[in-house]
Amino acid sequence: MKIIIDDKIPYIKGALEPFAEVVYLPGSQTTPEVVKNADALITRTRTRCNRKLLEGSNVKFIATATIGFDHIDTEYCSEAGIEWTNAPGCNSGSVEQYIASALAVLSEKHNFSLSGKTIGIVGVGNVGKKVARIAKAYGMKVLLNDPPRERAEGKGDFVSLDEILDQSDIITLHVPLNMAGEDKTFHMAKKAFFAKAGKKPFVINSCRGEVVETEALKKALNTNQIAGAVIDCWENEPDIDRELLDRVDIATPHIAGYSKDGKANGTAMSVQAVSRFFGLGVDNWTCQNVELPASTEITSDETGKSTEEILKRAVLDTYDIREDDKRLRLSPESFEKQRGDYPVRREFPVYHITLLNSSSETMKRLKTFGFKTT
Repeated sequence: MKIIIDDKIPYIKGALEPFAEVVYLPGSQTTPEVVKNADALITRTRTRCNRKLLEGSNVKFIATATIGFDHIDTEYCSEAGIEWTNAPGCNSGSVEQYIASALAVLSEKHNFSLSGKTIGIVGVGNVGKKVARIAKAYGMKVLLNDPPRERAEGKGDFVSLDEILDQSDIITLHVPLNMAGEDKTFHMAKKAFFAKAGKKPFVINSCRGEVVETEALKKALNTNQIAGAVIDCWENEPDIDRELLDRVDIATPHIAGYSKDGKANGTAMSVQAVSRFFGLGVDNWTCQNVELPASTEITSDETGKSTEEILKRAVLDTYDIREDDKRLRLSPESFEKQRGDYPVRREFPVYHITLLNSSSETMKRLKTFGFKTT
């Protein structure tokens, strides 16, 4: 048995060696010649798993250690009898942390309180549900839009996209990339989308670059149809639009889901999926030795500070999105290298917060974020 694994997938070495010949390669070197005699691939979004790569190979199973799977030609895989799996929700906590930090920075940069603002969440899956939770903890009013869920579950708390556009102070996108069909999301945010933005909202895209039409977003920013933007996912990555880079409030190199926790989850889910498919007996395998930050303890005297101030400071103490923004602006040409060399970031549950002179309500909200508290 032979398994080809993308060499950028962390914590995986040694997991499958007892059962197979394992070859670690950069995604760019995963070629038809390489995969011809492989039984399985464990990959990431940069490897196009399509007919060109797979035809005539022995590949029976593909696991991508990512939420997204638009790099997998699912129709061809079905035709060729190749099963595949992604890692849904693996980095949802990481994106939640990214959005929490982005909201904190936007409110500080533009001098407004998050409490009482309306946030529209487009796409309420694994990520969107967590973003809703932290937005409510910040004291925001939350609007939810998810047509597939609404069709399956009923109207409930869901609202239309037009309502989101009309009423939101901030709009954050958490949809998969669908190129066609009833739930098409390719260029969802285009000219008509921004024209309906009633309150000149901030727009955040941390899902897929192609969900937002670059030219339309630039025009919306230049004509003040929207107040600003936070962009993690770009069209034409890694060759991102430099004019857009200069215009947005926060720019990052597609790293919203790049916490060590998210990566470890994606790796574990992939190994477990391969184990189940081939009957290897390591269905509960987990990653070991996941790096920690220099300190996981936060202690602060919060006398005279509001609950929102305390929450934002706690978030930024764990992850300050401005550092990622600074690196990208200094060197946009190293977009891919910044992803590959991304520093250690751990999610809220890793941290323990000791607050002096803080209210029970503040502690309750910190726990909602996932922090351990004293």
